[in-house]
Amino acid sequence: MGDYLNRLRMRRRKNAVGHMPPGSDEQRVAVIGLGRFGSSLAYELTRRGWDVLGLDTDARLVQKHSDVLAHAAVADCSDPEVLRQLGVHEFTSAVVGIGTGIEASILVTSNLLEAGVPNIWAKAISRQHGQILERLGAHHVVLPEHEMGERVAHLVTGRMLDFIEFDDDYALVKTVAPRIATGVPLGRSVVRSTYGVTVVGIKRAGQEFTYATEDTVVDEGDVIIVTGRTRAVETFAELT
Repeated sequence: MGDYLNRLRMRRRKNAVGHMPPGSDEQRVAVIGLGRFGSSLAYELTRRGWDVLGLDTDARLVQKHSDVLAHAAVADCSDPEVLRQLGVHEFTSAVVGIGTGIEASILVTSNLLEAGVPNIWAKAISRQHGQILERLGAHHVVLPEHEMGERVAHLVTGRMLDFIEFDDDYALVKTVAPRIATGVPLGRSVVRSTYGVTVVGIKRAGQEFTYATEDTVVDEGDVIIVTGRTRAVETFAELT
């Protein structure tokens, strides 16, 4: 943890003299627990350009993932003073990915809430555990049998409302329509020719989802369902 704290102090000094770009904190996330779920999530967020701080009490896991993650430290986050020293209260997002130990999961989530982290995702190992986390105040609760780290990574970024990846590098995304897709019939738009994706469904405020056709005109604020190659739909959703 000492190495990370030294880097954190240097970063704060740079912020104080204006050397860090404004808004850089918006894509910082602390991932607490580097088991299969947490490490998968941390890797995906790193791939997507986020500044990830990986934390775990197991030095072996921290060492294993330190080559990929920009920041990693051995830390017991059930201690609120440790979180304060790490500066986690300054992060906009945190994920509690602790795979075992309900008590530790609850303590860490409670500490994050008390620290004022505005966007907390917590992994539950059972539905009862999930209900406790929700009552505690966790903003998002993830059940491992329904969600995987890669899918949650797409949701944490805030660009997609839902994401499902299938075999053969194919995905389906629910997102708010970007401006490039609005105002003209889909058959005349550049959505497919330029971005390689297809709009297959649309939902307007107060209405049910319906199929999209070549004659469908998407309006600003509509929610759409898009399919295509995984990277293509990721790129398209980033336009939102």
